[in-house]
Parts: sequence; C-alpha cells; structure tokens
Amino acid sequence: MGTRVQSKTAIVTGGALGIGAACARMFAREGAKVVVTDVKTREGEAVARQIADSGGEALFVQHDVSREDDWRRAIEATLQRFQRLDVLVNNAGVGVAASVEEETLEKWRWLMSINLDGVFLGVKLAVEAMKRSGGGSIVNLSSIEGIVGDPNLAAYNAAKGGVRLLTKSAALHCARTGTNIRVNSVHPGYIWTPMVENHLNTMPDPAAAKRYVESLHPVGHLGEPDDIAYGVLYLASDESKFMTGAELVIDGGYTAQ
Repeated sequence: MGTRVQSKTAIVTGGALGIGAACARMFAREGAKVVVTDVKTREGEAVARQIADSGGEALFVQHDVSREDDWRRAIEATLQRFQRLDVLVNNAGVGVAASVEEETLEKWRWLMSINLDGVFLGVKLAVEAMKRSGGGSIVNLSSIEGIVGDPNLAAYNAAKGGVRLLTKSAALHCARTGTNIRVNSVHPGYIWTPMVENHLNTMPDPAAAKRYVESLHPVGHLGEPDDIAYGVLYLASDESKFMTGAELVIDGGYTAQ
C-alpha cells in the first residue's frame, strides 16, 4: 500500500470499468477511501469488493451522472460513510460516432447530459462538499477530442471541448474565492477500454480499425487504463498542489502532430 493519497476520500464516477476502475483501484492502493459510482451495478460492486478484499475501503453507489438527485445522493452517501470529500474524478462518459450532418438532436442531448451536464453537476456539488472539508481536487476527464476535431465525433468533440473550458472557469472561480479547491482536466488518447473496443467492433473490419487507430499515435500503440490513472493520481495528490486550470495530455503523441 502506498501513501500518495493517504486519508483522502475520493469519488470516481464511471468507476465500474476501464479508466474509472483503474483510478479507483490505484487510489485505494495509495491509501484513499474510494466511492465507486456507475449505472452498472454488478460491475461497480465488483470493483468495490475487490478493493475491500485487498485491504482497502470502498463503497459502491448506483449513480446516473445526468441526474442532479443522483449526484446529491452519491455525495451524501460519501459524507455519511467517510465524513468528507477530498477528490472527485469526473470520469463517466459515453461516445457516439456521427458527423454534424448525421447526428440527431435526441442523441446529441443524451450525450451532452452525461458528458457535459454530468461534469457540471459534479463540479458544482463537489465544490459545495469540499468547502466543508477545507479544500480538495477535482479531475475532469476530457479527451484529445476536447483539443482537436474529428469529423465523425461532432457531439463528443463539443462535450469534451466544453469540459476543457468548464474546468478552467471552475478552477479560476475556486482559486479566486479562496476555497483551496483545484480543478484540472485530463486528455487521454485512445485507451484500450470497453468503450473503445465496442466502438471499433462496430467497424466492418475491427482488427484493421484497431491498427489504424494505433497508427494515429506516434508511439505506435493504444494506451492502457493505468496510463491515465497515474496522471489522475498525480492531480488528486498534494504533489500537484500548484496546478489548477491545467490540461494534462496523455495521448502517445496524438496531439503533438
């Protein structure tokens, strides 16, 4: 067991799979109490159970990030169990591939409700809770698609770009009001997660699609969930106490081109 986030309490949304699960496990290994939230109850409970079986402290809360009442319930459950909130990782998200011509308003609004509204609600309510604890760190998962465009990801680009600038606005607000709350964003490249795998499996030739996506990264391969979790851990820890409103890009060189 490490000590990089010792005695901190962290909420990780979308914690059942992929990057979220990697963050939850890593936080627990480094001494944090972890609240895993997700709409996927079975998988989320399994992550929390695995942490507990390994000697850590974890709680699972079923949580739809697009719903304000679910957010309030998740934060209240955190405070009741662990008495404080020090870290929020806004990781929950969905992806839909469609150009601006192909996208429908219904799907656009559904994606925004999770990828952008969910982050807004998390930041707003976490600030309220963290002020009681004397400060904290909020880490918002944006994407390389929040920095550069993709012709087939209109809604996803818009949402992740929104997360990028919402992060900066919230960071400035928290800094200038003396809350001792830092807000930063993380921008992963393509990471081998169930969401990316499922997306590639919709292609006519999934193996060829994977090779193509790998080729977009100068390092020549996709990332792994822990590649992102290490960056999130740094931003959650006191090691990054002079960072706020920043963008941590972890993308195998994708956006350097």
